[in-house]
Amino acid sequence: SDPCDSQPCQNGGTCVPEGLDRYHCLCLLGYGGDIHCAAKLSLECSVDLLFLMDSSAGVTLEGFLRFKAFLKRFLQAMVGQDSPVSVGVAQYDDSVKVPIELGQHKDTLSLMRSIDALNFSGGRTLTGRALQYIAQHGFRSSPVFPDVQDDLPRVVVLLTDSKSQDSVAEAAKYAKDQNIFLIGIGSSFMRAELTMVTGNPQQTIVYSDPQDLFNRMPELQRKICSVGNPEGCQAQSLDLAFAVDASSGVGLENFLRLRHFVRSSCLHFIINRDVTQIALVTYGSKAHTVFALDTHTSSSAVLQAIEQVPFLGDSASAGSALLHVHSDVMTVQKGARPGVNKVVVLLSNGGGMQGAAAPAQQLRHNGILVFVVVVGDADRDTLLRVAGSPNYLVHISSYEDLQYYQGLIIERICE
Repeated sequence: SDPCDSQPCQNGGTCVPEGLDRYHCLCLLGYGGDIHCAAKLSLECSVDLLFLMDSSAGVTLEGFLRFKAFLKRFLQAMVGQDSPVSVGVAQYDDSVKVPIELGQHKDTLSLMRSIDALNFSGGRTLTGRALQYIAQHGFRSSPVFPDVQDDLPRVVVLLTDSKSQDSVAEAAKYAKDQNIFLIGIGSSFMRAELTMVTGNPQQTIVYSDPQDLFNRMPELQRKICSVGNPEGCQAQSLDLAFAVDASSGVGLENFLRLRHFVRSSCLHFIINRDVTQIALVTYGSKAHTVFALDTHTSSSAVLQAIEQVPFLGDSASAGSALLHVHSDVMTVQKGARPGVNKVVVLLSNGGGMQGAAAPAQQLRHNGILVFVVVVGDADRDTLLRVAGSPNYLVHISSYEDLQYYQGLIIERICE
């Protein structure tokens, strides 16, 4: 008999007979860990995970079936018996259906059966409306233990392959305001729209051809598990200084937005003497140390101190701010630790950059990374000279969009 008759290869692996009683499996990418192609992925994180599948005419029946296959394969690999993930599946065209409610299935087999039973619907592609609906109704599952608040991170993975026929921007913003983390998957021509949905290129996954979709599983797993991960740099030590433009060019309202951004960024770090120390400098024409690296030894103290930071409102000199960080903040006397990674994040509206390149260079020369975040119009060449590399420059069009880049900025700082 053919040794492949018993279909020993899992997860779409191909069985190749070797003689009468032996065989080997050719595994799909991401399943190479086991001779039977059994999954070596697992979701080592607890999340509420909802898949939102495009079932519109634009994605075609073939595309819909491909997403179904992807979903089955991914979840078989991910959701072991002991996996803490609660999964739901929704599909949409003109309207949204949630055939598999979040956490409805306790075992993989019944989850697979329900995915098999999903039917293609073929209407219009109203992605915006679907996101809005899911943000409002998708996570209303009853908690497993009524008296325990289910405060797991909420993740929506959007699988789409047709351009939306309604606007996605408002709905995406609404979802983020509900603390829902969006990941988008689609083929390359969808990249711009998916990034508009996720607000962050790091949360967008594109594939080049149908088979390539299946190679993206490990990447999707990493993105799902990096959600709501509070250990900024996975608990590696860091001396971090924020230099915030508080000049009249920024204006009071936008200064408060910058301040809020610093505050919410600090939530992602473990703040103490051993892990992350944070300093804050504000600047107009002169720079002021609001607090030094060794002033506050807990998150709550740092967050409280940020709330008190006053607006300055004169002209801006980013150069004097960087000089100040170099000579007065990143020093052993002020709590900087020898041998620990050091980063300065400069938040600015792009004004007052003349003369900032030399002190930035000096900081880099001393092993301190300079990360430049600029909101609004500014001359890219000047900014690049200050940042030293496009990897350390984030140029954002509006203060409202700043929040969407937080994950990306923290990721780059931590590299």
